[in-house]
Amino acid sequence: MKILFLGGTRFIGPHAVKRMTELGHEVAVFNRGHSPGASSLPNGVTTLTGDRSRLGESLPAFQKFSPDVVVDLFPYSEADASSLMETFSGVAGRVVAISSCDVYQAFGRVNRLEAGPVEEGPLTEQSPLCVTRYPFRGAREDRSDYDKVLVEQVVMSHAELPGTVLRLPMVYGPGDYQHRVYPYLQQMYDGRSVILMDEGFASWRWSRGYVEDIAEAICLAALHEKAAGQIYHVAEEFGFTMREWVERIAKGAGWNGKIVTVPATDVPTHLVMDIETRQHIQLDTSKIRSELGYAERFTAEEAMHRTISWESANPPELATGIIDYIAEDEWLARSGVK
Repeated sequence: MKILFLGGTRFIGPHAVKRMTELGHEVAVFNRGHSPGASSLPNGVTTLTGDRSRLGESLPAFQKFSPDVVVDLFPYSEADASSLMETFSGVAGRVVAISSCDVYQAFGRVNRLEAGPVEEGPLTEQSPLCVTRYPFRGAREDRSDYDKVLVEQVVMSHAELPGTVLRLPMVYGPGDYQHRVYPYLQQMYDGRSVILMDEGFASWRWSRGYVEDIAEAICLAALHEKAAGQIYHVAEEFGFTMREWVERIAKGAGWNGKIVTVPATDVPTHLVMDIETRQHIQLDTSKIRSELGYAERFTAEEAMHRTISWESANPPELATGIIDYIAEDEWLARSGVK
C-alpha cells in the first residue's frame, strides 16, 4: 500500500514511518522540511515539502503520489481537519487521524474544565466527551484553536472520504521532546535516596503507551480496511498509578531508594499538582486488540530500558521541572524520614 504521513519527523512519526517501511509499504512524508528528524528518514521514503496550514497548495504532489491512506499525526484544530478531508477527498482512500484521550469529559474533570462527578472505571470509546470547547484557550497562545473533539467530528462525518480515529494516551519513549520520564530519572541520577510525591498524585492512574508500540497501532489502523469508520484507544492494558510509574522507572534505572508519599496538607509547594486526582484516566483497549489484532511488540522492561537509554543520552537542555531539594530536605528532616 501507499501511505502518506502528514508530519512524521518529530516524536511518534519517525517510529511509525520506520515501522511502515519495515512492513514493506511505500511511504511518503509531508512536512515543512525544518525538523532535524527529516534527515533520518528510512531509505526509500518520499519526502514532500509544504505547509500543513495550506494543504491545498500541495495537491498536485499528493495526487502524483496517490496515497491509499493518509495518516495525519497531529490534526490540531477543526480547520486542520476540514482542510485534511477536503484536500484528500478523491485523492486517498481513507484518512487516519491521531487524536487524544483529552477528548473525554473525564480528562476535562482532571484539569477542572468539566463539571460533574468523578467517572468510575475504564473509559471506552463511547464514554462522554468534553462539552467545553477549545480546552487550552487562554492557557497557551499557540493552542487557542486546539480541540480534538471538533477534529474527530469532521474526520468521522465526511460524506465521501472514510476516516479512522486513534485516541492516544500519554506516550513515552525515544524521541520524547517533552521528556516525561526525565524528571524522575534526574532525581535518581542526582543521588537522591528519597523521592517525595503528593499522596493524591501518587495514587492517580493514567494510561500510557510506549512510542514504538503506538507506531505499531498506527500502522495496523492504516493497513486494515475494517478500521474505516472506527475509533480506537491505544494504550498499555493496565494504567499505572503515578507511584507505580515511578517504581517502574526506578527498576529500569537500577535505583534502590524510597518513594515517600506526603499528605496534601504538608506537601512542599513544588510538589502540589493542580489536578483532580480522584478522576483516573484508564483506557479500555479491548476494541483495537480484538478487531485489529493489536499487541505490544515490546515488553514493559524493554520499553523502559529503551526509554531510559535515550533519555540518558539526550537529556533536556533546560530543567524539565523545578525540583526544590532544599524544601524536600527540610520536610524529610521535620518528618524524620530517612
